Amino acid sequence: MTQLSWQKSSFCQEGEACVHVATAGPDAAVNVSGADPGETYLTVSRPAWSAFLQAVKSS
Repeated sequence: MTQLSWQKSSFCQEGEACVHVATAGPDAAVNVSGADPGETYLTVSRPAWSAFLQAVKSS
């Protein structure tokens, strides 16, 4: 398995409320602070991730 290069959300604060994102081939990998980034993450297509981000930004 390829090692992912995780980036922390710029909206993170102290504690466990943080989202990390990495490029996973043609997809985006998403994980939360409390999870082991090497083991537990959700993989979504880049178009789905972009649509999610646009929905969050517009609300």
